[in-house]
Amino acid sequence: MWGVIGGTGFEKCEGFEILENLDRETPFGMASSYFKRVKIGGMECLYLSRHGEHHEKLPSEVNYRANIFALKRWGVDRLIAFSAVGSLEQECKPGDVAVISQYIDRTKGIRAHTFCGDGIIGHVSLAHPACQAMTDVVREMEPECEHKIHFDKTYVCIEGPYFSTHAESIGYQKLGAQIIGMTQYPEFALAREAGLCYLPVCFVTDYDCWDLNIEHVTQQEVMRILKENTAKGFRLLEKIVNVDEEQIGDCKCHSGGLKSGLLSPITSLSDTQKKWMSVIY
Repeated sequence: MWGVIGGTGFEKCEGFEILENLDRETPFGMASSYFKRVKIGGMECLYLSRHGEHHEKLPSEVNYRANIFALKRWGVDRLIAFSAVGSLEQECKPGDVAVISQYIDRTKGIRAHTFCGDGIIGHVSLAHPACQAMTDVVREMEPECEHKIHFDKTYVCIEGPYFSTHAESIGYQKLGAQIIGMTQYPEFALAREAGLCYLPVCFVTDYDCWDLNIEHVTQQEVMRILKENTAKGFRLLEKIVNVDEEQIGDCKCHSGGLKSGLLSPITSLSDTQKKWMSVIY
């Protein structure tokens, strides 16, 4: 089943049908408050608003573990993660879409970022954090889309909630990042631990502040660009979730999580850990 992590106003689009609310309680606390079983363009999916129903959670306050756990528990195996981002290069313009292939973590270490710990030892590879098979599907449909879509981009995740300084923005460029945001770490890493295919689709809203000749990012400008592109973004989502399963190639996402990366014997876990690990594992 497809899962969609959003927050861009898709629920107000024609073709978005809410079927039922789902339980948000998990062993890791409550998932974000807007968690629904829905139909998107006729395809049944699970939809989660990352920041809550009224956008009340800062990126640092999102319960990423609960979100990923709840999606996996309710049957999601392919996850599309939408977010608003800034561009660190001229090529990716406001209004464009960027599909991410790599990440750089520049958060502050205050986000719970793994299902391991507390006696549970495991290691998964994040060499290729995004699902290449799902990325290829979007690449093939790009000529038919309303957005200009950029591929093979590197996303630097900052803690926020404030935007970067000019020096930081230049520094992130030197690290090799082309996209900057606040939300996709540790989301992509937890999705890998849970054995989910993760497709990060980002809406470019601004040029951050690396170019002193361009007006620097403001919250007002971010929201304006998002509102202008919500309908087009939803049509892209409809195309993705309604793709023929046979068009999606093989990947190693499902086998590359803790199912193969867990070092601790299941027998060594507590009864509580065994119960929730049965969902992840």
